Amino acid sequence: MKIVVLGDSLSAGLGLPVQDAFPAKLATALNAKGLAVTVANAGVSGDTSNGGLERLDWSVPQGTDAVIVELGANDALRGLDPKLTQKALAAILTRLQERHIAVLLAGMEAPPNMGADYTRAFDAIYPALAAAYPVVFYPFFLEGVAADPTLNQADGMHPNAAGVDVIVARILPQVEELIARAKRASKAG
Repeated sequence: MKIVVLGDSLSAGLGLPVQDAFPAKLATALNAKGLAVTVANAGVSGDTSNGGLERLDWSVPQGTDAVIVELGANDALRGLDPKLTQKALAAILTRLQERHIAVLLAGMEAPPNMGADYTRAFDAIYPALAAAYPVVFYPFFLEGVAADPTLNQADGMHPNAAGVDVIVARILPQVEELIARAKRASKAG
């Protein structure tokens, strides 16, 4: 089974050796559970949700069974209109659905310095998309890692290797559900 992680620097592994990036550590954890999967790293540092949409077709090649969508952090950091972020993410989910590819949507939260109105609008994007599309939903990609200096690099924004371990451990049940859905879809199709 081939999984692609379509994301930004958080999944690309900015500042980390390749083997410590989220896709590599996720593949190791899944393989340790006896699941024969490959996890491709289609993370691009600095990418926005719209950037992910623009490169979707070549980042998610034919033969992909499942995609983990981890985008939006840079949209929030740049203060982009949450409606545009939601529109781009919805387009990604629609195109993957049309291709019969199972999706795990990893949510993001706005940084607290963006103000209450922006935070409320941005943080509502992911639950709304999860309600509208048949995705496996993981509400906050950085759950348990964000703002913990022991789990982040010196910039305070990107997880270190220990932080990636926490992300993998927390998201693993949802990834296993994603794999189960992808297997069911391939049997049905």
